[in-house]
Amino acid sequence: MKIFAADKAVVALAEISGRVRIDKRTKRLVQRLRKGEIAVIAHRDIDVLAARALIERSPRAVINADCSFTGRFPTYGALMLLQAGIPILDNVGRDFFEAVAEGQQVRIVGSRVIAENGLEAQGVWLQLETLRHEIEAARNRLSAELQAFATNTLAYMQREWPLLLEPLPMPRLRTHLRGKQVVVVVRGPNYERDLDALRVYLREVRPVIIAVDGAADALLQRGLKPHIIIGDMDSVSERSLRCGAELVAHGYVDPDRPSPGWERCQQLGLEAHLLRAPGTSEDVAMLLAYESDAELIVAVGSHFSLEEFLEKGRAGMASTLLTRLKVGSRLVDAKGVSRLFQYRRSMGELTWLFLAALAPIVVAIALSPTGRFLLKLVRTWWRVWFG
Repeated sequence: MKIFAADKAVVALAEISGRVRIDKRTKRLVQRLRKGEIAVIAHRDIDVLAARALIERSPRAVINADCSFTGRFPTYGALMLLQAGIPILDNVGRDFFEAVAEGQQVRIVGSRVIAENGLEAQGVWLQLETLRHEIEAARNRLSAELQAFATNTLAYMQREWPLLLEPLPMPRLRTHLRGKQVVVVVRGPNYERDLDALRVYLREVRPVIIAVDGAADALLQRGLKPHIIIGDMDSVSERSLRCGAELVAHGYVDPDRPSPGWERCQQLGLEAHLLRAPGTSEDVAMLLAYESDAELIVAVGSHFSLEEFLEKGRAGMASTLLTRLKVGSRLVDAKGVSRLFQYRRSMGELTWLFLAALAPIVVAIALSPTGRFLLKLVRTWWRVWFG
C-alpha cells in the first residue's frame, strides 16, 4: 500500500479546526454533516457516491481512519474530494476513530489531529498528483482483479442460483404493478443525468417508481415521489420514509437474523412489508417488479460493471447476473441514456416553430376590424415612404 506524501497546498494551511461528525457508514454521516464541519469516517476505498455526498455538504476536511485509496482497483472518490478542494487526512487509525466523540472540537496541525480531550493521532495527507498516478497504475492491474472477481462470482452462483430463480415470497402490495411499466431507481453513477433524459417518459407514461434505499431522497429532491421504497433503509431519511410511499424492508434469508430496515420502520411507527430474499436490494426490486407481472422494467443508476461492484466492496456479482438473466426479457437499462441521446433543436426548427405559432395570431388580427384598420395604416405608410 502506497503512503502518500503531504500535499504542499494542504500543509500550507498550517492548522484546520472544527467540530467533527463521525460514523462508520458515510451515507449516514452526511445526513448530519454541516458545512464547515470535519467529517470523520472509516471508509476504505472511498467510492464516487460517498464522495459526491460529502462534497454536497462542504466539510472543512475529511479524516479517514482507514485508507481512502488502497490501489487494489481504481476508485475515484478520494480524487473527487481533492479536486473539490476538500483535504483528506488519511490512515489516522481505528483507535482514534473509536475514541473521538460526535461533536467534539478537533485541530489538525501538520499531519496530526488533536481532539479537545487531548486525544491525538497521526495521519498522512493525500496528494492530488500522486493519487492520479496511483489510479492509473490500478487501472493497469485491473485484469488480475477481474479474474478473482469472476472466480468468486461463479462460486456464489453455484450456491445462490436456486434461491434467486425460485419465485419471491411476495408481499401483499397496495401498489399494483401487473401490466404496468416500472422504473427502478438506484443511486448509481450518473443516475441524475439518466433521470433527466427520461423526464418526458416519466411525465407522459407515469410509470410506477420503485426507489432503492437512498434513491428515495434523490427522487424527492427532483420533485418525483416514489410509489415504493425498498432496501435495508439505512440510507433513507425519515422524511422520505414518511412521504407516503409503500415500504418494503429487504431482510436476510435466514429468519433468525434481524432486519435493521424492518426494525427502523417499526421504531418510527411506519407500516412496512418484510421481504426476505438473497441478493442486493437492487436485485430484489427488479425481481419484485418481475414477479408482479410488470410489463416493462426500466433500471436507472443500476450497478453492473466490475469497478462499480468492487467500489461497493462486493467480491462477486452472482445475484445481479442471475437477476438480469431472469428479468432480461422485460428489462431496459437506462444507464448512459443521457450520453447516447442528447436532443438539440436547430435554429431552423425553432424559426419554423415560431412562425407556426405566429400564423394564427396574424390571421386573427387581420380578420378583426382593428386588424383591418392597422393593415390599411401600414399600406398607407408604405406608399408614402416607398412610393
